[in-house]
Amino acid sequence: MSERGKGEKGNLLVRLVPSVEWVADYQRAWLRYDLLAGVATAAVVIPKAMAFAAIAGLPLEAGLYTALVPMVVYAVLGTSRVLSVSTTTTISILVAAELARAAPGADSARLMSVAATIAFLVGAFLVLASVLRLGFLANFISAPVLTGFKAGIGLVIIVDQLPKMLGYHIVKTGFFRDVVSIFHHLGQTSVPTLVLAAVSLVVILALERYAPRYPAPALVVGAGIALAATAGLDRMGIALAGNVPAGLPSFALPDFSLAGRLWPGALGIALMSFVETVAAGRAFIGPGDPRPASNQELLALGLANLAGSGFRIMPAGGGTAQTAVNRDAGARSQMSELATFAIVASALLFLMPTVRLIPQATLAAVVVATTSTLIRPDEFRAIRHIRAREFRWALVAMAGVMVLGTLYGILVAAWVSVMVMFHHANHPPVYVLGRKPGTEVFRPLSAEHPADQTSPGLLILRTLGRIHFANVDFIGDKIWELVRQQRPRVVVLDCSAVPDFEYTAIQAMSKFQQKLNEQGIALWLADLQPEPLREIERAPLGKILGHARMFISLQRAVEEHERQYRPEATVSLRTPT
Repeated sequence: MSERGKGEKGNLLVRLVPSVEWVADYQRAWLRYDLLAGVATAAVVIPKAMAFAAIAGLPLEAGLYTALVPMVVYAVLGTSRVLSVSTTTTISILVAAELARAAPGADSARLMSVAATIAFLVGAFLVLASVLRLGFLANFISAPVLTGFKAGIGLVIIVDQLPKMLGYHIVKTGFFRDVVSIFHHLGQTSVPTLVLAAVSLVVILALERYAPRYPAPALVVGAGIALAATAGLDRMGIALAGNVPAGLPSFALPDFSLAGRLWPGALGIALMSFVETVAAGRAFIGPGDPRPASNQELLALGLANLAGSGFRIMPAGGGTAQTAVNRDAGARSQMSELATFAIVASALLFLMPTVRLIPQATLAAVVVATTSTLIRPDEFRAIRHIRAREFRWALVAMAGVMVLGTLYGILVAAWVSVMVMFHHANHPPVYVLGRKPGTEVFRPLSAEHPADQTSPGLLILRTLGRIHFANVDFIGDKIWELVRQQRPRVVVLDCSAVPDFEYTAIQAMSKFQQKLNEQGIALWLADLQPEPLREIERAPLGKILGHARMFISLQRAVEEHERQYRPEATVSLRTPT
């Protein structure tokens, strides 16, 4: 085989199996860092995986199973060298909603079968999206909408865990009714349970703030197990986790007969899993590391879910918190993920008898501490400070989760993102331009540049983006409003930032030109890009304007205006008052 053929084959192998590259480059000095990072990450993954299973309403071992096969598959096929894959808070609450809808009142074995089927469908959707090259969907939900969506999920989970921290049970009927029910049952509060939950929560939050290098969830869970073993917490009315079967998961096919009922929810979970995974992978890119490839991430995450679905997992995805621990602990490659896998497997084999002693109040505190990071008032403030409109969209997304539930809430989040995109596309800005004194630079008039100059009788305007059937009327209305205010003799439209004119837009511009002409006002176009110029020249508008009213640059248009109206040139380029 030629050198070129070998090179192409090698590149294809690296694209399909990215681990080939880091394995080939692996240095012996990295191993110590990867092993230590794997241990540190496992200390976070194990208690959080059980907490995520509790959120989803699954047996605790389901969370640990999710930290096995998906980790290995992603380590081989993923493009991020430090991303840690198990599951996340968002995925857990979405799974909980789907289980409540599809298998209400089912026993543990049935719930795990349904969850594995959801994981299979999630994997199938992700692989299909990879084949269709839909990696751009990672940007499908805007950052403000995602902020609102996650905050809504955070509030839903906290309300869901409050009864466990207070020591009683309520029938869940919806966010606001659950809040009312919690207040109605406050008289049933178990004081020992509340004290343990509060102390656990305070210790976790304090450690994460003041000693972030320590695995707070693992330390608090370990302390809870020690108390249960020595102080008899169950005799005080504090509920414990109960028996958790030891050993690795056995192979079992998902229940494919449920696919028709589960696919809508699985599609939403697949979208959120991918969005969170790519976001986590991009957030922790190390110096010199490759940027995660969206389509390969779809494939890796999809195959991780497909392979894991045969071992009773819940849907998997990349977690931000555990990835942060992995990176900060010094991980150099996905070898750290394999080390985490080995420790989780060892815990399943040897530590399960102690897991049954975990107080449910402590586990609920871990859930609440983990979930609280989803609620970011600072992000809401930043959004509101910069873009008040996006702040409102964030609130809509948050309310959608609380009012409609998580699965419908994700639809609201996606719908809001699409509406935001359409709104921006259909409401482009229209700026009035002036010239920076002593230059040929034209920029929007503003209070920050009061000395910028304008010419009498000349209105220079600029809009941004493609002009098409959905926004041309909006742009025309904005321009006509400015024309009525200033009554110019010439309107110059700077087209330097307009990549394309759609057919309907060109027709509308012809009518707009005619309307201006009836008012004794001329329309000029300046700085047209090559393709829009050809489109307009082929249209009646091009014949009406001719080359006399289409200029190669905005400066040429201004010079022509001054030449034609030289009697007033003595006051041209005046400073606006």
